[in-house]
Amino acid sequence: MARDSGDIVRLHGYYRSSAAYRVRIALNLKRLTVEHVPHHLRKGEQRAADYLALNPQGLLPALETGDGHVLTQSLAIIEWLDETYPEPRLLPADAAEIHAVQNLRVLSHLRQLGLGEDAVEAWAHDVIAEGLDACEQLLAARPGPFCFGDSPTVADICLVPQLYNARRFKVDVTGFPRLIAAEAAAQALAAFTDALPEHQPDAE
Repeated sequence: MARDSGDIVRLHGYYRSSAAYRVRIALNLKRLTVEHVPHHLRKGEQRAADYLALNPQGLLPALETGDGHVLTQSLAIIEWLDETYPEPRLLPADAAEIHAVQNLRVLSHLRQLGLGEDAVEAWAHDVIAEGLDACEQLLAARPGPFCFGDSPTVADICLVPQLYNARRFKVDVTGFPRLIAAEAAAQALAAFTDALPEHQPDAE
């Protein structure tokens, strides 16, 4: 899915990172040529010296642009992509956001605080379900098929990975018909299906 511009960017990510998943979708929608550089989160590869030299926070994802800049934080990367490659437009005036608070770093911290695995997973389940319920109410009266109309935006880019997480943590998503409809519209596009975690070279 290369652009005529020939621009090439390098994405540092992990196949199951929700934030990297978002950026993969955005890059696919923008039709940029991407070099993927995987860093295994569970093995701590994001804390290797060479990656910390690139991104001192040691977080994923990070995007190296063609002019040598390094961008971090998924929504900041998507905003930069929208400013640099305006078509298709991804940022609506009233975008919705679902932050993936159940990411590995947060869950690891809960374990360090002494919570057992069942309690950690129950917490992640409840947080995801609460966020999706709010989004369902927000979008219920909005025209589809996507979150905000007839084309995907950053809202869909955030929603699809979070529904993927919801299923991982056994959230019953049948109570969110508007969100499921938006997901189905998104998953009909190669930009979304090509970004699925199981379709990444580092998938396990």
